[in-house]
Amino acid sequence: MKIGISCHHTYGGSGAIAAELGKALAAKGHIVHFFSQAAPFRLGTFSPNIFCHEVEAMHYPLFECPFYSLALASKIADIAYYEKLDVVHAHYAIPHALSAMLARQMLEDKCAEAKQFKLVTTLHGTDITVVGADRGMKDVVRLAINKSDAVTAVSGYLKDETVRMFSPKKEVTVIPNFVDTSLFFRSPKQEIRRQLGLGEEKIVIHISNFRPVKCIGDIVHIFHALSHETDATLLLVGDGPERNGAETLVRQLGISGRVRFLGKLDDIVPLLSIADLMLMPSNVESFGLAALEAMACGVPVVATMAGGFPEFIVPGEHGYLLAPGDIEGMTEKAMLLLSDSAHWLVCSEACVQQAKRYETALLVEEYEAYYLKLLEGE
Repeated sequence: MKIGISCHHTYGGSGAIAAELGKALAAKGHIVHFFSQAAPFRLGTFSPNIFCHEVEAMHYPLFECPFYSLALASKIADIAYYEKLDVVHAHYAIPHALSAMLARQMLEDKCAEAKQFKLVTTLHGTDITVVGADRGMKDVVRLAINKSDAVTAVSGYLKDETVRMFSPKKEVTVIPNFVDTSLFFRSPKQEIRRQLGLGEEKIVIHISNFRPVKCIGDIVHIFHALSHETDATLLLVGDGPERNGAETLVRQLGISGRVRFLGKLDDIVPLLSIADLMLMPSNVESFGLAALEAMACGVPVVATMAGGFPEFIVPGEHGYLLAPGDIEGMTEKAMLLLSDSAHWLVCSEACVQQAKRYETALLVEEYEAYYLKLLEGE
């Protein structure tokens, strides 16, 4: 098959999944074309079957916003026409599915005999819970969903929210996020400790795009409480709007020497391989890919009963789930995992086994079958 993938290139779960999906499809012999503002951050590989098409939007003084959605539509239409794409897989309804819809109209207008691709839209969360929740955007999101040939969601929670908010005409199929356990596993190599100047203390980690829903302040408060009970260092990986506030809070609490802001990093496996605990106190989480990748590396997770977490984290087995905002409860469970080595080891091993249920190869086969079924229905 010839498959186009339209996605965000920036740090986050949707871009990571889109890149990993494309790489896996290319490895199986399919031709994959990526459409994005830049190469997706997880792509990091060369393949004769992968092509990246950078979308450059013009700016015009009369308009406040750049023409990215239009430029994306034009790029998809151009490549679809010349490469005869079978499927375009849009990760996010807005702008990617909407742009792909417009691209199909461009193709039809350009040449009535041009091959039309099938449009698959994967909902990742923000397009539903944030953009879709805006009254001014709700009908646009609904149109993007209903005009797609097929729609998937990364969790049962997100499917339920989509049905509740939009009553879509299309059936929403749940295909969860996935992890490549041949890459994400706990490495015995400890050089990263030396490189970061760490000793033998416990390592607590958080990885995200530092948006408000990630509750970075809660992480700092939890770690502040933990630091009174055990020798530990907090690694904060990623960047975003909440970073400055978190840095200020860390200084105010007097724990700057025990907290490292590492910024955006592509290779997180060495860090996960030395981590003892991941904190994910999100208010909303459509799936929680960072938590699944941590589990693949044997890292138990203390998270919230929000969104997709309960679908793959069993309390007491893979970590613990508490109510959003329950800083005291999360601190208590985090301390339990950090202080009880026997309990930690059982949870760590269970995390690795649970992650294998979300192996990349299994879920890519599901997407591949999904595409073929859609094409066979022509």
